Amino acid sequence: MIDVMRLDGKIYWVNPHMIESMESTPDLTLSMLSGKKIIVRNSPEEIIQKIIDYRRKIGIDKQEVL
Repeated sequence: MIDVMRLDGKIYWVNPHMIESMESTPDLTLSMLSGKKIIVRNSPEEIIQKIIDYRRKIGIDKQEVL
């Protein structure tokens, strides 16, 4: 799970494998595979780095082919 900050300042935890897409409008909206949308204060770059760090932490980054 990665932490994201909701617009109200509360920390929310999401499964990064369930994020289907991200869109800046100007707030960042995460579209989940479930169809739910989550609006967060984080930048796209922050979320991408959190996903990379998470994948390294659980060891699945070594399974990917570049």
